[in-house]
Amino acid sequence: MDSHKHTRLLMDAQNEAYFKSWYQKLLAALQFCVGKALNDEFSKERKLVKILGHIGERVKSASDPQRQEVLKREISRLEEFFRDINTCHLPLNPALCIKGIDHDACSYFTSNALPLKITFINANPMGKNISIIFKAGDDLRQDMLVLQIIQVMDNIWLQEGLDMQMIIYRCLSTGKDQGLVQMVPDAVPLAKIHRHAGLIGPLKENTIQKWFRQHNHFKADYEKALKNFFYSCAGWCVVTFILGVCDRHNDNIMLTKSGHMFHIDFGKFLGHAQTFGGIKRDRAPFIFTSEMDYFITEGGKNPQQFQDFVELCCRAYNIARKHSRLLLNLLEMMLHAGLPELNGIQDLKYVYDNLRPQDTDLEATSHFTKKIRESLECFPVKLNNLIHTLAQMSAVSPAKSTPQSFPQESCMLSTKRTIQRAKILGVSKKLSNLYLVQVTCSNNETSLTEKSFDQFSKLHSQLQKQFAASLTLPEFPHWWHLPFTNSDYKRFRDLNHYMEQILNGSYDIANSDYVLNFFLSEPVQQTIEESGLMDLGEKFPDKDPKVQLQISYEDTKLTILVKHLKNIYLPDGSAPSAHVEFFLLPYPSEVRRRKTKSVPKCTDPTYNEIVVYEDVTELQEHVLMVIVKSKAVFVGAINIQLCSVPLNEEKWYPLGNSII
Repeated sequence: MDSHKHTRLLMDAQNEAYFKSWYQKLLAALQFCVGKALNDEFSKERKLVKILGHIGERVKSASDPQRQEVLKREISRLEEFFRDINTCHLPLNPALCIKGIDHDACSYFTSNALPLKITFINANPMGKNISIIFKAGDDLRQDMLVLQIIQVMDNIWLQEGLDMQMIIYRCLSTGKDQGLVQMVPDAVPLAKIHRHAGLIGPLKENTIQKWFRQHNHFKADYEKALKNFFYSCAGWCVVTFILGVCDRHNDNIMLTKSGHMFHIDFGKFLGHAQTFGGIKRDRAPFIFTSEMDYFITEGGKNPQQFQDFVELCCRAYNIARKHSRLLLNLLEMMLHAGLPELNGIQDLKYVYDNLRPQDTDLEATSHFTKKIRESLECFPVKLNNLIHTLAQMSAVSPAKSTPQSFPQESCMLSTKRTIQRAKILGVSKKLSNLYLVQVTCSNNETSLTEKSFDQFSKLHSQLQKQFAASLTLPEFPHWWHLPFTNSDYKRFRDLNHYMEQILNGSYDIANSDYVLNFFLSEPVQQTIEESGLMDLGEKFPDKDPKVQLQISYEDTKLTILVKHLKNIYLPDGSAPSAHVEFFLLPYPSEVRRRKTKSVPKCTDPTYNEIVVYEDVTELQEHVLMVIVKSKAVFVGAINIQLCSVPLNEEKWYPLGNSII
């Protein structure tokens, strides 16, 4: 299999300036060694690639209305080829043998290079048809290199027992600015998903989640897709950041129905971003958008999933960083290969700076977390996706660009459908911060939905804005005690009473879009039995507020990595905009005060910020006072005796409701 690939690449390199004569000698030696049968096979593959090149040229030179007709006519050359030779190995993957063309499945793409989609018939009667893309006009050697480096990183992760669910497709350069690319079965560009979601599909938060729900009706399939997306999205965030892959938009990010996300098209890397009016088009460190976050956290219902995602990214990043020398050596060997964007020491320096080999794991974790936050908050990415979606919509007929309807949701949100009652049944064992609400409509149909206290609070705020001036709203059940006191029964009772008043009160409020959308959108698919309800009398598991720290001490330097907070609420039960303050006692507090940045409106915020105290001669007498505040409002605190702390370990510390 390797000799196929090496022969093809040696032929491709005949025009290479530096090592042309060496490549010719190597090719001659290889052809001499392999024997007649393999040389005949190489000859067939060369002829196949030549025919594909000819078809590509004819399609490109044809006028737009004639292209499909020209392609159909030129495909006959491939049919003649297979009539003469019967079977041929696929140059892209010599393990596969092909025997013909699926005429009707062949087409071309409307992008600038007009690549061909060619579908071959598998010579193995049990095998499926094989689709490839033939591209002319791009230097695919660069794509090959990027994919090979990504494969190396994936192998490094797998050796560490970390499977990031990476799809790394095959790519083979077959001549100057031409080559073959594997088509991954059932993969869809994100742009197509956005187009089906309507004009503002790229700006919606729930587009990706809806698409996966549409294609995974069973709970187990949906959870598997969510897991695959969780891992693959993290993996591609790390590799595209390290290699500085640019020109990212929704046409070159792919999704499979099984949840795998992957990137295609690596014509721009090492930070060589395209510019528009002197401004870089790629302004995010990598692609991680709010709609991806929405899918991972189930629309904010499971915020701790975001913390797990950050942890996974940072772990994968730190594993790759341990092999910085290998990755940089592999790239350095390609400096004289004539690749358009890898030709100088500054390109290696770009990767070196992204790998940060001199950083500790704590410093690198903090750095990559900042990059995740930058990507998440980067609106130009969404704008870029919107521009690509609009451009694609103008290229297809109006019939194709009509928004896809979701009958389930549109039926649910019909204003004629009145809710009779809603009742909290309990708390899901799987997600302890969510109430499971049973909703009964006027036709006695029932459904289940999961809501957090924060979502109830947001509903009340929306109703206040719309109705407070004209109609009387029921009082919202704020509790005037800290949320980590044991008040489960009171919460159920008060929220049930609030829902009863909303649904049995004003007709306009009960039938408003806010109320119907709150109770009837995003239903839970399983039955009450399947949902694993927690008894109302059972205590919430792990519902207490906590802070996660990693404390280390070396050479009079005390370092604290502030990782995450969880289950933190303001006294009225809403989400705080929290920051963490540190005081090293018994020093005067103004001298030894440190603080993190604030994370807006979040019950489970992620920080990964480093706090450092220099000249700490010993830990024995010191206490670290940790206080969580939302602006000036106290949220929780703990005093940590540093002499008893496990060093260099991540640990969750419970937060109390007063400064001890």
